[in-house]
Amino acid sequence: MVHQGNNIYLAVLCMAACCSGVPINELLDRASQRSDRLHSLSTSLTHQLDSHLPPIGRMIMPRPSLCHTSSLQTPNDKEQALQVSESELLSLARSLLQAWMDPLVVLSDSANALPQQAHNAISSKIRELQEDTKTLGDGLDILSGKMGPLAQMISFLPFGGNNDLGPDRMSRLVNFHFLLSCLRRDSHKIDTLLKVLHCRTATTEPNVC
Repeated sequence: MVHQGNNIYLAVLCMAACCSGVPINELLDRASQRSDRLHSLSTSLTHQLDSHLPPIGRMIMPRPSLCHTSSLQTPNDKEQALQVSESELLSLARSLLQAWMDPLVVLSDSANALPQQAHNAISSKIRELQEDTKTLGDGLDILSGKMGPLAQMISFLPFGGNNDLGPDRMSRLVNFHFLLSCLRRDSHKIDTLLKVLHCRTATTEPNVC
C-alpha cells in the first residue's frame, strides 16, 4: 500500500511539473472538460435517485437556500459572470469545489442507506465524483498559481452536517438526495464559471462569450 501511495504521489508531482509549462488557456480547456463531466455525473446521480424518492420525501426536502454553500455570492448567470474579473471567477470556482470535499466523503459513507437496487451504481458514481473533484482541484491549484494572489484566495464554506444523515431510513434518503441536489447546483456553477473564464482568456472580445 505504501508503494502504491508513493506511485500516486509521484504521478501527481509529474502532472504538476508537466502542467507548469502549459499555457493558461490549455489548462482552462482541460478544467472545463473536467467540470463538464462533474456536472454531468452529479445530474445523472440526482435523476437516478429521483425514482427511489417517495412523494413524501419531496415534500420534506430542505430548501436549496439551506445548501452549505449558499452564503457564497456567485454570479447568477453567464451575463453576470462576464462582469467578474478572471481571477475572481477562478477563486469562486475553487471555493465551491473545496466546499464539496467533506460532503462527498459523507455521501460515499452513507450510500448504504440507499435502496439496495440503487446502492452499487450510485456508490460507483460517487467514487468517480470524488476522483474528478480531486483532479479538477489539483488543476485549478496550478492555474491559480499562474493567475496571481486573488485567484489563490479561497472562501471556506464549512459543511455543518455530520456522517449521520438522519435517525431513520426516510430521513437519510431525503438528506442524501438534498446533498446531491446541492452538488448538482454547485457543479453547474463551477462549470459555468470555468467556461466563461476559458472563453475570456481565448478571445480578445469577451462580450461574445
